[in-house]
Amino acid sequence: MRIGIVILPDQRWAVAGRRWRLADEYGFDHAWTYDHLGWRDLIAGPWFDSVPTLTAAATVTSRIRLGTYVATPNFRHPVHFAREATALDDISAGRLVLGLGAGGIGFDSAVLGQPQLTPRARVDRFAEFLELLDTILRQPSTTWSGDWFSAVDARSIPGPIQQPRPPFVIAANGPRALRLAARHGDGWVTTGPQVDSAELWWKEVSVLNDRFAATLEATGRPLDSVDRYLNLDTSPTFSMSSVEAFTDAVGRARELGFTDVIAHWPRESSWYAGDEKVLEAVAAELPRLRL
Repeated sequence: MRIGIVILPDQRWAVAGRRWRLADEYGFDHAWTYDHLGWRDLIAGPWFDSVPTLTAAATVTSRIRLGTYVATPNFRHPVHFAREATALDDISAGRLVLGLGAGGIGFDSAVLGQPQLTPRARVDRFAEFLELLDTILRQPSTTWSGDWFSAVDARSIPGPIQQPRPPFVIAANGPRALRLAARHGDGWVTTGPQVDSAELWWKEVSVLNDRFAATLEATGRPLDSVDRYLNLDTSPTFSMSSVEAFTDAVGRARELGFTDVIAHWPRESSWYAGDEKVLEAVAAELPRLRL
């Protein structure tokens, strides 16, 4: 079991830099930040872009893998994003993980003044986004004309440190997105459902996990060929509310066959409100929890 932590990009680097350094020192396996132009009601407060945040994080860490959670075509174009990913992979010495998703509705999809897409159209766009991003990262030059994106002699020289490209961890809950994760993903990440009961959440996560296993089988890929990530903090119980809650959540995820879990750095209030002392206590338990 590998254990990751999300550090929201809602603090100036004077504060955030310490958190990224500690995530590395604590021994977390991967650390992520949200790739949004703004997120829920936090758009009214401080918010920073994921790419320079991860770039800075790469310079103050040495071991931990660093990821976008999750980049979407709401405001990312595969040509430019491939360049950013190539640079991030180089600066981090091959520690980049690309968390990718279809993108939902809300601030990210509205702030650029574009019309709101249907769920079907968002997945259509995401399918092309994935294919084009994968193509650009794998070859030195790409020309593309699609329904959603175009590229004319898009370059990817010198290419990523990780070959053939940094791993894709694809967010998916619905049937079509699950098929995209099974086809393109080196990893699959799920948030589970939005429900009021923790027990119901775990029950539905189990159903989703079985559904993804069946999708992989139908695609012809072995179950162990794709890492499975679970975001613990869409459960009604915040994973960092106590060491006991975190230990229980990791154990339940392990029993379901997940290879990785992701928690969130406790915040003072609002989303993921908690105490950093719990995080410190959880960090001390990481070697045991991985077993």
